[in-house]
Amino acid sequence: MIAKEGFPYVAIAGGLFLIVFFLPKWFFTLLFLSLTVLFIIFFRDPERDIPVEDGIAVSGADGKIVEISEEEIDGEKFKKISVFMNIFNVHVNRVPVDGEVISVLHKPGKFLSADKKESSFVNEQNIITIQSKYGKVIVKQVAGFVARRTVSYLEPGEKVKLGDRLGIIKFSSRVDHYLPISVKINVDIDDLVYAGETIIARFQVDEEF
Repeated sequence: MIAKEGFPYVAIAGGLFLIVFFLPKWFFTLLFLSLTVLFIIFFRDPERDIPVEDGIAVSGADGKIVEISEEEIDGEKFKKISVFMNIFNVHVNRVPVDGEVISVLHKPGKFLSADKKESSFVNEQNIITIQSKYGKVIVKQVAGFVARRTVSYLEPGEKVKLGDRLGIIKFSSRVDHYLPISVKINVDIDDLVYAGETIIARFQVDEEF
């Protein structure tokens, strides 16, 4: 399956391939065939084996853990887990927890390389806040130097399940997870994680809100 945002890219590259195929210009034929294949790879949207377990948060993105820290937002402390997505990772993002979408905010900004820590604060991003039974969870889709378009599928008031499709960041970028301060982190720096599958944290199950 391919994410819907990738259809125009695949269709254009595929159409150009078909046009050039009938002309004696094998270089362009190979070029557009390669582009078609690359766009299919970039926008692939595979099904995931979503864990059925209470009290967990899964990664919202495929990629590598680049930051684990604590951060304060509006007077509330969170544990932060950041995933850097390279250009070859799946770019469809997924919901890390069950809950209700409280807000979806688009914040304009810069386009620094997404592997830099400051990109979380100054780059263009979508900020999605979800109220789970374990507390507030915030997901940031952060644009990068190459990926300049973040798309959220969610709307305020929507009920979501762990592993649901959350949105997409076109090409490479970063996803930041902000979890309640009491969670137990389940990953380390440089770990490879998969959206909707990899358990990145466990909640204190006796601390339901």
